[in-house]
Amino acid sequence: MSQWELLKQLDTKYLEQLDELYQNEALPMDIREYLAHWIEAQHWEQAATSYSQATILYQNLLEQINNQYSRFMQEKAFVSQHNFKKYRQNIQVLCCPHSLPATLCLIGTGRNRPFTALCQVVLGVLVKPLVINMCEQESTFLEEQQDEFDFKFKTHQVRRQGEGSQLPVLSFIDKFSELLTKAEKLLDILVSEELVDWKIRQQKACIGAPITVSLDQLENWFTVEAECLFQLKRLLKKLEELGKKVTYENDPFKTKIPALKERTIKLLSSLIKSAFVVENQPCMAPQTKMPLLLKTSTQFTVKPSSTETVAILLSISLGRYRRFNILGTISKAMNMDELRHGGLCADFRHLVRSKRWLVSGAVTVSLIVTEELHIISFETELHWQELVVKLETSTLPVVVISNASQLLSGWASVLWYNMLCNDPKHLLFFSNTPAAPWHQLSDALSWQFESNTKRGLDSDQLSMLAEKLFGPQQNYADSSISWARFCKENLPKQNFSFWIWLQGILELIKRYLEDIWNAGHIIGFLSKQREKILLKTKPTGTFLLRFSESYRDGGITFSWVEHLPNGKPKIHSVEPYTKTHLSNISLSDIIHNYNMIADENVPEHPLLYLYPNIPKDEAFGHYYTNSEPGLMNHKYLKTKLIVVSER
Repeated sequence: MSQWELLKQLDTKYLEQLDELYQNEALPMDIREYLAHWIEAQHWEQAATSYSQATILYQNLLEQINNQYSRFMQEKAFVSQHNFKKYRQNIQVLCCPHSLPATLCLIGTGRNRPFTALCQVVLGVLVKPLVINMCEQESTFLEEQQDEFDFKFKTHQVRRQGEGSQLPVLSFIDKFSELLTKAEKLLDILVSEELVDWKIRQQKACIGAPITVSLDQLENWFTVEAECLFQLKRLLKKLEELGKKVTYENDPFKTKIPALKERTIKLLSSLIKSAFVVENQPCMAPQTKMPLLLKTSTQFTVKPSSTETVAILLSISLGRYRRFNILGTISKAMNMDELRHGGLCADFRHLVRSKRWLVSGAVTVSLIVTEELHIISFETELHWQELVVKLETSTLPVVVISNASQLLSGWASVLWYNMLCNDPKHLLFFSNTPAAPWHQLSDALSWQFESNTKRGLDSDQLSMLAEKLFGPQQNYADSSISWARFCKENLPKQNFSFWIWLQGILELIKRYLEDIWNAGHIIGFLSKQREKILLKTKPTGTFLLRFSESYRDGGITFSWVEHLPNGKPKIHSVEPYTKTHLSNISLSDIIHNYNMIADENVPEHPLLYLYPNIPKDEAFGHYYTNSEPGLMNHKYLKTKLIVVSER
């Protein structure tokens, strides 16, 4: 479906804005309708900066109109035929080849972008450049009128006609004011809806959510808004200069323009301040997959970004409960971001935090180190076209640890905060920590696996985890878990918490089991009762893989079913394999070579089918360690580890 068809599905109030966009005779709505696919397929942005390409597209557009005109002739559609003939003449009169792409570029470039529900943003950036272009034309006309009035006024021809001369000026100022009102509404949507939504998505992405946090779309919208406002600012300056030629009592140039100028500058300042964000949150190393968790005396990187295209000097600071020195370059010039072909960024790399001292008397709430939240602030000042704007932004709250033993507790704090809190300044979040609803926590737990491997947790695996936390229930939708129960309190009959147990399993998967986990061969999170239900109806030799519930650092076992002569199923399980075992032999090789010693010491292979019914070698054959061909040239016979159990 073309972008035009999607635009026509907007609500009535937005269709009215769409109608306003095509009031300009240089681009009638009929042309946009009939030539929609052709218009959206052209590269108007490139043509806007290339006169030769603009000329080619201009001629191609006229040819497309001629073709459509010919089709109307064949169909004997007289009215449409008449209209397109008129449109062609108007375009030739009103549009020069170079100005046409500037009019169409924003309409055409939407072809590769996802169409969002907030189409009013798109409409805003489409309408405003065209309206401003009309304002520029009117200002030129006003300038000519003002020159004529200046001459007549000074030659005493219009001593009493001052009030009459105000009419076109007042009309222009009203249009200008209306345009600023639209700009305010658009900026409000960008800042209070789109930017807020991006920041929430960035929080979720920090804790592993598989969502895009690209700034490209926002940057495009903010840039168009900024360009329009700077253009309006230049128009106002031009009008101020017109007012200096001649003045009289109640001259609208003197009484109205200052207020418009103040509104424009206020809008520009607000837009630029809002566009100054932290694009990449602090991270010690990308491979850790734990942003916002920093360790003293360890390097980290952070990247603030702005849509404005001027070089500005940026400095950073960090603080809250404890004082830190930030070692490294803490001031940098923001330069063009070459990867996105626009905007500014400063990439702070190789920064190191070193603990300095505790702030005496500054803390009124006692929190453990991994629950203390800090922010890194960035400050600068922008000077551009007589505009001075102080800019400040900050990272999401970070947790600063001092040794590796605090890593998992610190990451739990990062996860809990960004899952439940959208206030980036709420540094006392853990002084009264809220419980987490299961529907939110289940997503976050799945993200931990998906971001570190290529596979998240399915509904059955999440149900087992919910049962482990809340006990057997029909529905966990209304269940919540406290912060203490999640990562501080030990599991029943264990000396470790739920969070530590889960992280131990995740680490085991990352280091030794990622291939077969990604292939979906590990059910993993499964209670013994559920395991029995799944296996008892399957053929003898059907087995499955599940994680142990009693190993702090993660363990994995396999269980299989054997049907006894009396027909009753018997479930066998081996002692869980830990990182100690898996560092010497892979789980696939263990499964491949696993034997049981039966009567008379005859070995047998009990593992035949991976649940539900996949032949063992079909599931794991790809991961078996290849045997080295030929033993004749070896001095010693090769050996291999085989796991054997007694019946």
